[in-house]
Amino acid sequence: MADLTKLCATSDIAEGTVKSFEVGSNVLAVYNVGGEYFVTDNECTHGAASLAEGILEDDVIECTLHFGAFNVKTGKAVQAPCFTALRTYKVVLQDGQVMVDLDKEAGE
Repeated sequence: MADLTKLCATSDIAEGTVKSFEVGSNVLAVYNVGGEYFVTDNECTHGAASLAEGILEDDVIECTLHFGAFNVKTGKAVQAPCFTALRTYKVVLQDGQVMVDLDKEAGE
């Protein structure tokens, strides 16, 4: 079985919102998109800004620092000035908790 880390309760993230959580030395962003949960690194790859403070519209998070954007499902940069993808993490929902496998990317 995968080595999973608990991030939060599913009820902590309202639909259409994002919040950040510290996990060791990492800060991760947890997104609720239509009842599905996704996790990425919280820091924008373009500038040192928190994506949890960004604007989530459908499955795209827009950074408020320079207005670049990423697809939260894939991590792909979808709007300049962001060109480097975000790291994504495999999410497992277990007993009402958002769990993450820090060693696997989303889709693995």
